[in-house]
Amino acid sequence: MSGHPLDTPVWSALTSRQAEFAVGDGRALRFAADVSPFAAMADESPESRAALAALIPPGGRVMLVTDQPFTAPAGTMIEKTLPIVRMVAHTLAGDAQGDGLQPLTDADAPEMLALATLTEPGPFLPRTHRLGAFWGIKENGRLMAMAGERLRPAGFTELSGVCTHPDARGRGYARRLAAWVTHKIAARGETPFLHSLATNTTANQLYQSLGFTAFRDVTAVVLTRS
Repeated sequence: MSGHPLDTPVWSALTSRQAEFAVGDGRALRFAADVSPFAAMADESPESRAALAALIPPGGRVMLVTDQPFTAPAGTMIEKTLPIVRMVAHTLAGDAQGDGLQPLTDADAPEMLALATLTEPGPFLPRTHRLGAFWGIKENGRLMAMAGERLRPAGFTELSGVCTHPDARGRGYARRLAAWVTHKIAARGETPFLHSLATNTTANQLYQSLGFTAFRDVTAVVLTRS
């Protein structure tokens, strides 16, 4: 598979900078089951579709992000689909202030998972935090907001996991963290990008204010065994 890394960011990430997390072969790949549900195929051949189906664990699921019509491979079923906008920040807007932001570590993993489970910023599993750097804001030792990095295709890094505990909303935490992570990515000479629900107007306005613009409308497809 060739082309722009953001045409197929999951495949690009799993065959380059995040190959250590890859499960599968040259026909279909997914992230390890405790890291992320994201999966991708090399192409639409019957062999690749069968390989994708084989990557779904019993009782589990995988998630594809595609801009093409998708039908479930034999032995699988589509659990749900979500309209997603893929955004890119070629030019950043505003500045970033790191005061009060803390780098998160393995020791914070249980709290990170709990916060993501509560607020649902997107798929977040026990080892999702290993995909890149995460930063948080704590109050009295309690994690109240976070943001970090997820997919890392060649030349790009994804802003992800942006979430705030309901008790701390309205304080600008999401903006501060998203801006900080985005500037950190750009400072490494990489281009920030993200995925957001197309229907989440509030979040999308925030991302646009940071310099993100729409790259492509895609669909997230959650696939399970039938």
